[in-house]
Amino acid sequence: MSKSSKNKLSPIQAKELLATLKNRFEKNTVRHKGITWDKVQAKLESSAEKLWILDSMEQTGGEPDVVGYDKKTNEYIFFDCAAESPKGRRSICYDPEALEARKEYKPAHSAIGMAAEMEIDTLTEEQYQYLQSLGDFDTKTSSWLSTPAAIRKLGGAIFGDKRYKHVFIYHNGVESYYAGRAFRGCLKV
Repeated sequence: MSKSSKNKLSPIQAKELLATLKNRFEKNTVRHKGITWDKVQAKLESSAEKLWILDSMEQTGGEPDVVGYDKKTNEYIFFDCAAESPKGRRSICYDPEALEARKEYKPAHSAIGMAAEMEIDTLTEEQYQYLQSLGDFDTKTSSWLSTPAAIRKLGGAIFGDKRYKHVFIYHNGVESYYAGRAFRGCLKV
């Protein structure tokens, strides 16, 4: 049994979250052309554990919103759409192994570890590029991205940001962390 299946929002919390998500959905129609809120809401209302996860994304500053629909799986795709990397997830290294290896000045958490606890996936480079096609994100911050195993094996990880109206994908050591770097998540509902 997953951790989130034990957790449910109260009816009042669920109503407040749905209102927040609906408001964001309606204000940002460019992110989800051809998708109607009624269908998204019906999916959300039938999935209490996903509402709990979306609430954790919201509470850490992610501002989740619908960015697509997967016809094969009949799922709506939510990304963290906060203008800058989520405040409640900043100053973290890449993964639990990097956190464990760091001897001094350890950050509080890691991107991969926190994403696993929240039951979301970190964005891939492809997903991050897609998110950036929907607006300007991370113009002052940056976000850790899912890193190919070959790069991670060598002690590196990738992250992205947008500067000069261009999306940049960079690399860093997995143990590094910065006040302006977090991660963005993906959840399918």
